[in-house]
Amino acid sequence: MVVTMATKAQCLHLTAAMLCISLVLPSFADLQRFEHPAKADGRLSFLVVGDWGRRGFYNQSEVALQMGRIGEKLDIDFVISTGDNFYDDGLEGVNDPAFEESFSKIYTAKSLQKQWYSVLGNHDYRGNVEAQLSPVLQKIDSRWLCQRSFILNTEIAEFFFVDTTPFVNDYYKETYHKYDWRGVSPRRTYITNLLKDLESALRKSTAKRKIAVGHHAIRSIGHHGDTPELIKYLLPILKANNVELYINGHDHCLERISTPDSPIQFLTSGAGSKAWRGDVNVKRLNSDDVKFFYDGQGFMSVQLTKAEAVVVFYDVFGKELHKWEVFKQLYSAM
Repeated sequence: MVVTMATKAQCLHLTAAMLCISLVLPSFADLQRFEHPAKADGRLSFLVVGDWGRRGFYNQSEVALQMGRIGEKLDIDFVISTGDNFYDDGLEGVNDPAFEESFSKIYTAKSLQKQWYSVLGNHDYRGNVEAQLSPVLQKIDSRWLCQRSFILNTEIAEFFFVDTTPFVNDYYKETYHKYDWRGVSPRRTYITNLLKDLESALRKSTAKRKIAVGHHAIRSIGHHGDTPELIKYLLPILKANNVELYINGHDHCLERISTPDSPIQFLTSGAGSKAWRGDVNVKRLNSDDVKFFYDGQGFMSVQLTKAEAVVVFYDVFGKELHKWEVFKQLYSAM
């Protein structure tokens, strides 16, 4: 069942906005490029949620309820999904009822009837990947936009969405899960081209704020921890091109990590449903690098202007857990 707006006027407004947002323009290299202008006053607000698609179970519905409340308060422009959109094994096809049961029928708040920009997670790769990328899903629910890797320009910032699952060696060694590697093979060529295209796009970007989004963490003290392949291949490109934030899911927690060797803030928002209580690297928990860690369900909000960025983490009750602000590139924790 397609989620509808409360009034005809709202529906027409949403349709017009979607047509504007989904306009594809010439891209840097081979990465598809989308436009989503900031508000007229120069502000941009969005929510980030990851690892959510469980038909409302494991508090997914409760998190969605609070997302709707915060989304209305902040007047958000869109939502970012950091992957693992549908559990346990992605979608079986474009007609899989899990799409509506885990997405359309869960995120029903008026404030969430905005574009969702999504990347694929490792669980998504266990299903029919092409289904999540298919425009057929956009006809079922116009909010849905999922690509492997792409660029989103918002005038205030450019977002670089990266398909991180093919980087991870362990998935190619697994025998107990089957992955849909269509469109990714040969792997080495795929990763080489992706990194080349990403580096080219970042280098040519004139955005004052550059934000990267992927499913897997570069830095994390959660269940999965750091991703060595991303540290080796992706991180140097992000550092060399002044990326400000790296946003990910994968670990079912909320966290902010800042390392002394890089100005990048590593933000994990993978707590959209099932959380892993107590599953943390205790040895690193009290490290100076770890600015915030929470092992329960929740989500994250980001507000941007040209001079300021505000990141807030919320729990399943909508309670503010941690707030971090940056003013004109002068970093300070709050």
